[in-house]
Amino acid sequence: MHAEDAVAPERTPDAPENSRTSEAGAGWDCRRRGSFHDLMPERVSGFSWRRPLVLWRSRNDVIAKLFGDPSGGIRRRCVAALAERGTRAGFTMHRSEESFSFLLLGDTGEGDRSQYAVVPPALRIGADTDFMVIASDVIYPSGEAADYPEKFFRPYQGYPGPIYAVPGNHDWYDGLRGFLRVFCDLDLDCAPEPWRGPLAVVPRLLWRRSGPVDERELARARDRYRGAPGQRAVQPGPYWVIDTPALRIVGIDTGITGGIDRDQGAWLREVSAGPKPKLLITGKPLYVDDDLRPGKIEGGGTVDAIVKDPAHHYVAAIGGDIHNYQRYPVRAGDRTIQYVVSGGGGAFMHATHTIPRTRVTDEEDFRCYPLRGDSLSRYSRLYGRVLRLPRLFDLTPEEATAAVRHRLGIRPGRGYGGSDPSPASSAKGLPEAGPAALVPAPRVGEPVPAVPSQRARFVAALLGVPRGQRRRPGMVRLPVRRMPQRFRSEMADWDHPPFFKSFLRLDVSEAELRIRCFAVTGCGDHERHPPCEDEVTIPLR
Repeated sequence: MHAEDAVAPERTPDAPENSRTSEAGAGWDCRRRGSFHDLMPERVSGFSWRRPLVLWRSRNDVIAKLFGDPSGGIRRRCVAALAERGTRAGFTMHRSEESFSFLLLGDTGEGDRSQYAVVPPALRIGADTDFMVIASDVIYPSGEAADYPEKFFRPYQGYPGPIYAVPGNHDWYDGLRGFLRVFCDLDLDCAPEPWRGPLAVVPRLLWRRSGPVDERELARARDRYRGAPGQRAVQPGPYWVIDTPALRIVGIDTGITGGIDRDQGAWLREVSAGPKPKLLITGKPLYVDDDLRPGKIEGGGTVDAIVKDPAHHYVAAIGGDIHNYQRYPVRAGDRTIQYVVSGGGGAFMHATHTIPRTRVTDEEDFRCYPLRGDSLSRYSRLYGRVLRLPRLFDLTPEEATAAVRHRLGIRPGRGYGGSDPSPASSAKGLPEAGPAALVPAPRVGEPVPAVPSQRARFVAALLGVPRGQRRRPGMVRLPVRRMPQRFRSEMADWDHPPFFKSFLRLDVSEAELRIRCFAVTGCGDHERHPPCEDEVTIPLR
């Protein structure tokens, strides 16, 4: 068998358990109410993906995929306006410190409990960091400037440093107007270039135009919530570079459908040149759900080809958009590049139990959060409630873990019965240390986990757990992950623990880059000491 998330990061005696060590560490046994409730406004807007109006405000996603993504043309005009104003050369911000730290949150802005639950643990872990980056979808559902006071300024009022961002597809549903006003101090309402063809009248009529910008309301929100001098920052554009002596951080704007325009492609090649180690932050991940999505560049080439080019010295690529955590250490010649999905910063959770046994990297080197078994258990309870069939659907975490183990043929990340991994089996080092160092051999006389019941196997199949590495057609599956978002998202949101959200802390020194993924359960027990679900240290020399 292979190992799914077989080893937890090393824990100190006073560190909390995590999802790999116990169900309590995963948040299933939540004993104390989270303090994030006290941070929320008295009246929270009724944001729900079940509402037709919310889906209608997101219609530009469908139009862009059917008739062509206009983001490239809009972006070129925005960048030209920024250049005329006198933006920084190469869209580059310089930092002189060799050692620094920053937080990274992906897909944050629903404005409800799932977003606010991330705030206390992130502020706790990031209290001494130098800045924060939001990777994709700052504001749901459509990136309007009117939503920034309650979904950006208020939640992060306690973070003392500046916040930068790369836009996601939802930020583009407003033509990027709200994003540019808040992060780049530019108010520009750019209509898309006219569509061509016999059906061009359809996107012209249906395309959602940007909402108004209330300058006085934005100014009040900024002064009230993030008005300290250390919190204020203006980034040079929707794509940018943070250049430091040890590491160059490159943020790109992937529009609605994941590609970048010709001008941004030329800029990316230029800033990627040279021997300095580099980290890519992107609105769309390059590896996700055991699949490569290389990111097309207008005129030819891909973003991933630039990342893998040995002359560019990329060590990692982190993307949002998918609302969970995944990490793929991928070999590229004689080096390993860490491809990370980090979209658990506040929006509804995308399932991990639908991820097949990995092929792009060895299964024992793959990491995800939530664990596949926890994801299946959470979704089984969700569908049991929605369909009013709890006796059929509801799987305990142990039942779900056994079903995932059975269908995928992997060793689960959290053991039951003794033969699966345990906290005592933790080993220091990187996943590349090899399976022998990471996966403990079963001990003589240990009980083998029970074979899952027929009901558990049926629910696992119905909710999309693949069979091994094969994706079998023929069986009807409920909309968990593969259906378009406008159908599946309404079934994939909840506002009570465990939330299974996450965020990253990145620590940079002259010699190394350390990336840690911290879990957000929503339980008060985990706010002060958030569980560390994964970590990797990358040499920079």
